[in-house]
Amino acid sequence: TPHVDWQPGLVEGLTVLPLHTFGTEQVALVRWAPGNQFQRHTHYGGEEILVLEGTFEDEDGQYPAGTWLRNPHGSSHRPFSREGCLIYVKVGHLLPETAPPLPNTVSENPATPAR
Repeated sequence: TPHVDWQPGLVEGLTVLPLHTFGTEQVALVRWAPGNQFQRHTHYGGEEILVLEGTFEDEDGQYPAGTWLRNPHGSSHRPFSREGCLIYVKVGHLLPETAPPLPNTVSENPATPAR
């Protein structure tokens, strides 16, 4: 596996370590700085998150280290983290069989964690 460095996320305060990309699937580690928040967004192809450190949050709750979230295709949320956190995130792999192909857009980057 080639060495990959942490990269700036789509918003200030997020850093991303890309781990894997294949077709519509993207996998990454995402570090959230304390007090960081992200705009409301929808996950085409769904998303799974494992909180590794800290507490990941959205309008539905707080998710401490060890929490696993599975957000279906088409789900949306507005994530944030008061204390900061590190998450493992996989997106684009929960497409229903009848879904059209995933558009090739930057907005579906794993730097946009969750529901």
